[in-house]
Amino acid sequence: MQTSIALLAGTIAQFLQIYLVIIIIRILLSWFPNINWFDPPFSIVSQLTDPYLNLFRSVIPPLGGLDLSPMLAILVLQVLSSAIAPLAMGIGSGF
Repeated sequence: MQTSIALLAGTIAQFLQIYLVIIIIRILLSWFPNINWFDPPFSIVSQLTDPYLNLFRSVIPPLGGLDLSPMLAILVLQVLSSAIAPLAMGIGSGF
C-alpha cells in the first residue's frame, strides 16, 4: 500500500513539475505581443494554462497592464510539490 501511495505521489509530483514548465513557457511567450494565441502550438499552451491562471487572475487583477497572477500560480504549484515530495520518496508514515 505504501509503495502505491509513493508511486501516485511521485506521478503527481512529476505532473506538477511538467505543468510548472508549461506555465513558465506561457509566461515567456507572453513577452512577445505579436504571437497569435489561436495558432496551433500557442493555442495548446493557452488552453492548458489559462483555466489554472484564471483562478488567480480573479484574485489578483492586472495592475497597470502587468499580470502578477502567474507568480501566485507558480508559488501554489511549488508549495504543492513540496508537500507531495515526502510522500513520493516513501517517507509518509501512517500509510
